[in-house]
Amino acid sequence: MKILVAYKRVVDYNVRIQVKPDGSGVITDGVKLSANPFDEIALEEALRLREKGIASEVVIATIAPADAQPHLRNGLAMGANRAIHVVADAAVQPLTAARVLHRLVEKEQPGLVILGKQAIDDDASQTGQMLATLWGRPQATFASKVEVAEGRATVVREVDAGLETLEVELPAVITTDLRLNEPRFIKLPDIMKAKSKPIETVPLAELGVESGDLLRYTRYAPPPARSRGVMVKDVPELVAALKSRGLL
Repeated sequence: MKILVAYKRVVDYNVRIQVKPDGSGVITDGVKLSANPFDEIALEEALRLREKGIASEVVIATIAPADAQPHLRNGLAMGANRAIHVVADAAVQPLTAARVLHRLVEKEQPGLVILGKQAIDDDASQTGQMLATLWGRPQATFASKVEVAEGRATVVREVDAGLETLEVELPAVITTDLRLNEPRFIKLPDIMKAKSKPIETVPLAELGVESGDLLRYTRYAPPPARSRGVMVKDVPELVAALKSRGLL
């Protein structure tokens, strides 16, 4: 079985985001870019399934500008067999990403597609669900445990009432939660091996995908600065302070 993993590049989660002075977006020049943490978990789970003998090949795919090759090499160093780079000049919205992944699914015919449940840059949490709909296959989202056997995937996911267990027939789409696993540490020999692994480059325009970028961003703004705290002597003074601010 082949597993396709969506592997998005985002601003590193340790970086403090800065908004451009004109409000047209966030500053990415000179900023550290890394794999989306949820996608790293998705890749780790795919690699573990391959190590168990359930999968024979793990393919990672990203939609990113031409300079994303080092990002893909990172995923290959983790252990992916090969990579697909869909070259796009600008970031795409979830529906476009799902349509691109669907094109790759039609070509690669994977038995399982694994994505992070969301990307930390837009927190949309939509691409996996949209892909499953376009593909016409089952989905199991927010997975905290995955078991695959006899053509089915059993997925445990967290819900408001506790834990829910789903069983889906393969091929299927699974999106990963933080508790699923801990991604492995990349060693130097793995980095060296990754240099010889294949990366297929495909221009976005060649896929013939209809754009699903339906949202228009008008302005970006940083959150308001937090005001300094105020010391109060007792509860009545606290209540009075809250009332003066319209909080009670």
